Amino acid sequence: MTTSTSIHVFGIPNCTTVKKARQWLADQGLDYQFHDFKKEAPSATDIARWQQAVGWEKLLNRQGTTWRKLDAADQAAITDAASAAAFLQTQPSAIKRPVVQWPNGRITIGFAPQDWQALLD
Repeated sequence: MTTSTSIHVFGIPNCTTVKKARQWLADQGLDYQFHDFKKEAPSATDIARWQQAVGWEKLLNRQGTTWRKLDAADQAAITDAASAAAFLQTQPSAIKRPVVQWPNGRITIGFAPQDWQALLD
């Protein structure tokens, strides 16, 4: 049986959404492991698994500062899963956060308390 300690949260500690997500998990009394993108970028395997679960378009944060700082040519060069994976490997700050791997194997992107509660029920 899988325990709550197998919840893995990936993100950046100063990200407001990541802070809310981590606080929600703490409020529920759930243990989790936090993986800081700034200290250790996600592996190519992680990115591929996340893309397979949610799609590269959802994983790529086009609203964030990292994306907005790119010039138009660099943005236009990201057209598919392979080009997005290569970019996210070098610029993990452009990954929509948090990425959460749940005990049941499900992967979610972003913070949605209602959806998270449903995963735990």
